[in-house]
Amino acid sequence: MGIQRILLAASTALGALASALALAQAEPAEAFVRRISNDMLESIKADKSMQAGDVRKLAVLVDLKVMPSLNFERMTASAVGKYWRQASPAQKDRLQTEFKDLLVRTYAGALAQARDQRIEVKPARGNAGDTELVVRTEVRGAGDPVQLDYRLEYAESGWRIYDVNIMGVWLIENYRGSFSQEIANTGIDGLIAKLSAKDKAASRL
Repeated sequence: MGIQRILLAASTALGALASALALAQAEPAEAFVRRISNDMLESIKADKSMQAGDVRKLAVLVDLKVMPSLNFERMTASAVGKYWRQASPAQKDRLQTEFKDLLVRTYAGALAQARDQRIEVKPARGNAGDTELVVRTEVRGAGDPVQLDYRLEYAESGWRIYDVNIMGVWLIENYRGSFSQEIANTGIDGLIAKLSAKDKAASRL
């Protein structure tokens, strides 16, 4: 038993060391956010309709440039809260799909408020070696600055976004209350139906 404990401790220490080395060699969190943001803003500058605030085109861009870097399962589970454990695999898939559409529309709507955009990335909030950080940014242009902050987690594949602050509101916290109330009233399928209806209504605008 003594040898087993020693081997277990050694394995744990090696795993922690490997994770620390990977994090030290990874792209810095600010650089990760700056790369995604600049890539997106360059695409907006190259398209006059997006510069004019075309939300549909901006939504396609957000889906292409930002959404692949989000941890949708964690975000959806956090927004749904305690009811996530009660959802079936099929319901979890539908919730993630509908929540993604909601996030895309919300993010695109925020971008539509800025003109001649440029991104200002501020220093990350956290300590060296942290695997979860907050990176704050502002989208600046001719109008008022648009606050877009990100909560990041570090995984083997690199940094991933698990919450977004749009103009002072963290989306997960904002939606958790309304989602819980809807599920309490109409069930998980009721929430899915409501999110789907909102998406269809938005697509007709």
